[in-house]
Amino acid sequence: MPTVDLFFFDAAERETVGAAMRAVEATSPEDAAVLLANLIRLSQTAAVVRDSPPIASSLPGRTSRPSFSSESLVDLLCRVPDYDFDLHIPTKAILGQAFLVAKINFFKALGYALDSVGGSREELDNELGQSIYSKLAEELFISIVSDPTALDEVKRAGARALFRIWDERLTTEIDDFAPFLESLWRARDKLRPVLGTMRGTAEMFRLIEETKDARVLDYFTEDVPSEQLQAFEEFLFGISHEEIERLRDHLVEQSVAVVSHEDARRLLGRHKESWVPTGGPQSFYSSYKRRRVRAAYRLLTNTPGPKKTAEEYVMTAFLLRGIAR
Repeated sequence: MPTVDLFFFDAAERETVGAAMRAVEATSPEDAAVLLANLIRLSQTAAVVRDSPPIASSLPGRTSRPSFSSESLVDLLCRVPDYDFDLHIPTKAILGQAFLVAKINFFKALGYALDSVGGSREELDNELGQSIYSKLAEELFISIVSDPTALDEVKRAGARALFRIWDERLTTEIDDFAPFLESLWRARDKLRPVLGTMRGTAEMFRLIEETKDARVLDYFTEDVPSEQLQAFEEFLFGISHEEIERLRDHLVEQSVAVVSHEDARRLLGRHKESWVPTGGPQSFYSSYKRRRVRAAYRLLTNTPGPKKTAEEYVMTAFLLRGIAR
């Protein structure tokens, strides 16, 4: 099989992809040829990102100054609403986002091929998860920067984090710029909510245990506002604030102590397939997007419940701590 310069993968990714490609080629040369063609196209996309100039030096002047500085771009992005964000970010950022999605899709295709030949995909799934979490973290920072209610210094800190992601797309992943988020999401992925009394105590202790990060515990030792607690309830239970409240009302009305998953599905009119995500970064990414849409709707309509996702609340708190230091 022809070799491809895998400069856009780190050492672990190169080893994992190489082993997977050899396993597929040994059993299904046709599938391996298709994957190789995809890998070549991915390499070409990565080369475009690599050869793009740094963001701060690639933009023409929009003021009287000869060049558009990174701080000028910070100011611009902090004023842009989320629905208009894509048309204001640099071309290199757009190219990098396309590369990341193409990389995720390549890992998925390679995983399907491994399944067909009976190969192990544990290491590949780990790399796929890291790429999905990297995309999720980028979207989280975009939410912070485009949040009309956020403090200016928080938005600016989020914008600078985005610059690092955009300028170092091929060499930086979530464990480089937001390891706490990755540990939080991987811990939540292992957690299967009990529901029970709908207090979330068991789920929270399990999250802290799985995360093994003192910053999670530190966050909850402070006086956490009710909306932030509600956001974490959505994060832990995997259902919306409105559905959580409906189940709590049921406990009171029926004078029962606990609710099972079967009872909850029946009461909420949900099919098993649309119930709590079954697990995996892809499923959790979808969960985050749903929570983000609901939070934005509550903010727009001023209805009760969390106005941001749990991740946005906690990352905002961490950014504020960093600013204070």
